[in-house]
Amino acid sequence: MTEHNERPILAFDTSTAAFAAAIIDKGSILGEMQSFAERNHSVHIITHVKQLMTDAGVTAEDIGAIAVGSGPGSYTGMRIAVAAAKTLAWVWNKPLVSVSSLEAIAYGGWHHGSVLEDQAESGEDWILPIIDARRGQVYTGGYAMSADGQWRSFAADGVRLMNDWVERIAGEAAELSGQVKRIWVIGDLTIHEGEANRLRTLCEDKIEVHLLSYELEGRAIAQLGQHRLQAGEIADTHGLTPNYTQLAEAEANLLRAKQQGEAKSS
Repeated sequence: MTEHNERPILAFDTSTAAFAAAIIDKGSILGEMQSFAERNHSVHIITHVKQLMTDAGVTAEDIGAIAVGSGPGSYTGMRIAVAAAKTLAWVWNKPLVSVSSLEAIAYGGWHHGSVLEDQAESGEDWILPIIDARRGQVYTGGYAMSADGQWRSFAADGVRLMNDWVERIAGEAAELSGQVKRIWVIGDLTIHEGEANRLRTLCEDKIEVHLLSYELEGRAIAQLGQHRLQAGEIADTHGLTPNYTQLAEAEANLLRAKQQGEAKSS
């Protein structure tokens, strides 16, 4: 796997409204692309990948591995990116690594936001990435960056009511007084800014709470993918599936109808 670590990584994600892609080589960004066309990801994804590679001066032979954002997020979007990544990995015979799209939002957004703030001398920054999941829910998880640069997950990705999530985070942070220096709510704040501000109020005078609007960037998928590759966390090219975290609405409705039908017949 050392050979693949020393060659460029192609990374992309379509779990949000943005097609986010990048090619990095040993930490340097050779090319990056963002395109906002959620309903047309399936039409443009291969064209965009080819254009990105051409602009970066990279061929399929040059690529060492492929990293893909596997969600959670848009049901159709996740399927498009994962299917494309599996196909390219198989055709090009490249290792495939899977990255949480939420983790990439947290990782990329925190690196953007932290340059605007003084670094904490001790304690952790907690980072809460959010993607709207409708009906007051968000796709979210909990990630942390220590003062010495150690990145970790402290709450698994999932679908949560934003109201409950705010209460939980405020309570857990209060119990760890002094250990948590700052909390970041990162992602699409359009719908959930009110609840994010409520978290700020709950933590007032105890912990700084920062709100940061952020669109997923390909570089974050690539950087996390590089870490996965170095750790030997290679996905099954044929078996990789998106992280749906919950049934799509259509599937949920079919399941509900089936269960109701079974209940009536019993």
